[in-house]
Amino acid sequence: MIIIRKVKEMRRRASDWRKEGKTIAFVPTMGFLHEGHISLMREGRERADVLVVSIFVNPAQFAPNEDLDRYPRDFEGDEKKCRTNGVDAIYCPSVEEMYPAGYQTFVNVREISQGLCGASRPTHFQGVATICAKLFIAVKPHYAIFGEKDYQQLQVIRRMVKDLDMDLEIIGMPTVRESDGLAMSSRNKYLNPDERRRAPALYQSLKAAKATFKKGERDPNKIVGIVKKALKKAEPCEIDYVEVRDALDLTPIERIGNKPAVVALAVKIGATGLIDSLVLKT
Repeated sequence: MIIIRKVKEMRRRASDWRKEGKTIAFVPTMGFLHEGHISLMREGRERADVLVVSIFVNPAQFAPNEDLDRYPRDFEGDEKKCRTNGVDAIYCPSVEEMYPAGYQTFVNVREISQGLCGASRPTHFQGVATICAKLFIAVKPHYAIFGEKDYQQLQVIRRMVKDLDMDLEIIGMPTVRESDGLAMSSRNKYLNPDERRRAPALYQSLKAAKATFKKGERDPNKIVGIVKKALKKAEPCEIDYVEVRDALDLTPIERIGNKPAVVALAVKIGATGLIDSLVLKT
């Protein structure tokens, strides 16, 4: 396994692999790797000849009042996890390498980044799209693999890749959960024992929505009500949003029809923001 810190070296290595006829799978991360990330690595290892994982805490997707400085980091542990899971290269550029002095270009994926997490974090997905575009240019992957937990992020990246005619396939993988249903996230580290005990209510609320849907309920407002009622088990908490939207373009819907819909939520327990989602389809 090699560690690459410079854009030019990453591009040169990727070009060489492609000239050799090798396929490249890419897992972009902000580090502090957990089993969810490892599931993406396994998928990449199955799909391609070369597996690249990036580790970069991207300042462009954090607002000034968010947790950039305290975002958990553990490069030594991440390196070990990558090495034991078949990663060929870790790409870990510095902030100065990715955003040098005078940097001023950003990617704005307009409609699909509005609402949901974009409502309270208006610059977040611009930062996500920008860093992913830069990483794709350097790594030159055939496949880029993302978790469905960050559901809006996944759809934003899919839209960007389609709109900008990028020559790669975006793979979405199922959310990996703890034994009690809590979606794995690097930010779970922030939860104290009492908050951690309450956090599985997010997934329980989504399962309640799915059960209601299976019984024939198609009114998004009623499903949202079921979710909010179930979230009372997480109290005290602050609900940022609970919404039902079209699962592909994330537009609001008045009724769930034959197309898949996604129930998405964001909740703050203590000082920690958690997100989760579940797709409803007939």
